[in-house]
Amino acid sequence: MFVYRSLGLLPLLALAALAAPAADPALADRLKAVDKILDTETKDLVALYQHLHMSPELSLQEEKSAARIAAEVKKLGFTVTPKVGGHGIVAVLKNGEGPTVLVRTDLDALPVTERTGVPYASEIRVRDRFGNNTGVMHACGHDVHMTCWVGTARALVALKDKWAGTLVLIGQPAEEIGVGARAMLEDGLFKRFPKPDYALALHCDSRLPVGQVAYSEGLALANVDTVDILVKGKGGHGASPHTTVDPVVLAARIILDLQTIVSREVNPTDPAVVTVGSIHGGTKHNIIPNEVKLQLTVRSTKDSVRDHILKAITRICKAAAQGANAPEPEVKVDLEEFTPSTINDVKLTRQTMARFREFLGDDNVKERPPIMGGEDFGRYGKTGIPICMYFLGTIDKDKYAASLQPGAAILPSMHSDSYAPLPEPSIRVGVQTMTIAVMDLMPRK
Repeated sequence: MFVYRSLGLLPLLALAALAAPAADPALADRLKAVDKILDTETKDLVALYQHLHMSPELSLQEEKSAARIAAEVKKLGFTVTPKVGGHGIVAVLKNGEGPTVLVRTDLDALPVTERTGVPYASEIRVRDRFGNNTGVMHACGHDVHMTCWVGTARALVALKDKWAGTLVLIGQPAEEIGVGARAMLEDGLFKRFPKPDYALALHCDSRLPVGQVAYSEGLALANVDTVDILVKGKGGHGASPHTTVDPVVLAARIILDLQTIVSREVNPTDPAVVTVGSIHGGTKHNIIPNEVKLQLTVRSTKDSVRDHILKAITRICKAAAQGANAPEPEVKVDLEEFTPSTINDVKLTRQTMARFREFLGDDNVKERPPIMGGEDFGRYGKTGIPICMYFLGTIDKDKYAASLQPGAAILPSMHSDSYAPLPEPSIRVGVQTMTIAVMDLMPRK
């Protein structure tokens, strides 16, 4: 779940003493073998992607998606355990002595009505967990993630003679609401199953052309908090506002005042975001309601900044209500949906990107500053396991080039109803890169 904002002022966590590893003489042979497999598998993988794209499921509802990809890896010989942390799945393949490597895909889609116009567009509508009728779309690319995950499994099984160790593939639910990784960990992910020495994941990038990948060393993604505010007033007739306490006006004041937290209370060198993503109140033109509901997302990169922002939100809401002679608002920080920052292990990231540069070329492996998106993949790293998440280019090269021209429209972001990754080349590079990354960590002696 990403909200793009470049952190140009934040220094990257780079350790100059960690030199990139020497070139792997076996890489060319491995890559040739992977490409040969993809030549026969890509058509079927694209069909799988289209099926998943047309059949999206919201967070905590991913039963069919989990079952489909579980079946794909079970027939490859993996031992598959369903219902881990909800609809999560764990697939284990032991292939001799060696490291244990985890590869994660997420499963869930978003409450977005698709407007891409592609022939396999989602037409699914469901009730979300709050009872709202909504369209559903893989607007964050999790369908690409699942497809690359299956493709990587196929490639690694076909190339078992070229690596050794234990492969743990997990399909994680509820990434979009920040609870899936925690649920799987609490359900014994690293106790019931082999604890990994490394954990890898890829994520689609909606503003990077196919054939390229991007990465961040160290801090990659931000803390994410979800805040609900219930603004209270005294309702009445819209023609007699003097007899009411108008929560709509009060909510508007609070929204504007919240913008001063980042602009006037947080050090400009500490990235932070406070966004009001939803406002709901009232039923009719001429009725002043009793209450208005606000929904906020809060992003930060330091725990101290996070603490300050959350306290400031409560302070501002209370002060605004007091000034309007209104009841005190209810401010709720939903700790169930808190997602901690994602911090890539520097050594692992450098090793992985060095391999990618060898076959993609230096120009196609882009280091980028962290962004204010959030990802609960970071929770696996909080357990002490080295993690690396990298970002996969998914945009047609001509469209990408056109978007760079003066006056051109900005490409759709992740979570947009218009985000449409280019399937075949995106999947091919995704499987290529992830397969090589895993094999590089699991060399056969």
